[in-house]
Amino acid sequence: MPLLQAEEISVTFGGHRALVDVSVDAEEGRITGLIGPNGAGKTTCFNVLSGLQPPQGGRVIFDSQDISAVPAYKRGRLGMARTFQRIEVFGSLTVFENVLVAAEIRHRWSRGEEIDLDAECNDIIDLVGLRKVADQRVDSIPTGLSRLTELARALATKPRVILLDEPSSGLDDDESEAFGDLLLTLAKRGVAILLVEHDIDLVMQVCDRIHVLDFGTIIAVGTPVEIRKDKRVQKAYLGED
Repeated sequence: MPLLQAEEISVTFGGHRALVDVSVDAEEGRITGLIGPNGAGKTTCFNVLSGLQPPQGGRVIFDSQDISAVPAYKRGRLGMARTFQRIEVFGSLTVFENVLVAAEIRHRWSRGEEIDLDAECNDIIDLVGLRKVADQRVDSIPTGLSRLTELARALATKPRVILLDEPSSGLDDDESEAFGDLLLTLAKRGVAILLVEHDIDLVMQVCDRIHVLDFGTIIAVGTPVEIRKDKRVQKAYLGED
């Protein structure tokens, strides 16, 4: 059974139906893609899953429990983390300090378990590939590395599921390849990953399963091979070629 599920989620802004009976899920140890054109509703779906946007219909299930009414900060304590399309980092803090903030917050809600926070943060920084900029202020490093900092900070909460909103934006080809390897490593460790991404090559390489959104509705669900061959997806997003 999936760790995280959105069941028939609907969201309306005024007269605009942003999501219409959308169902997506994420399984432990797997990478699930959520793709589609700009304005398809991907970030709105993430906002519902993470508790930032209440749905007008449907429900969100986490670890077999209905969390539709659970506020965002409590979802974090349950084991959910996310990154944002528009980067949300503490620009005046260093990379290490950004990660440490999240580790300290998690330490408080974990009721004082004995943790070497500095060592833990350094392990995450090495895992994500930020060692060379660990002592630099985040507002002084390139956008791609800022996105990796946001991911590292999310990992410091020890999430069971993580929602990544266009995390490879700003990365060059080599960095994107390394990032794909990182996602596969996280999945092997049992993390459930739901990935919104416009780098289709990356999506096709790392995802086990892909959901495709178009105009607020799911038009296809399948493996990368099935999605590439789907005529509706080609017409709406991938292109006929």
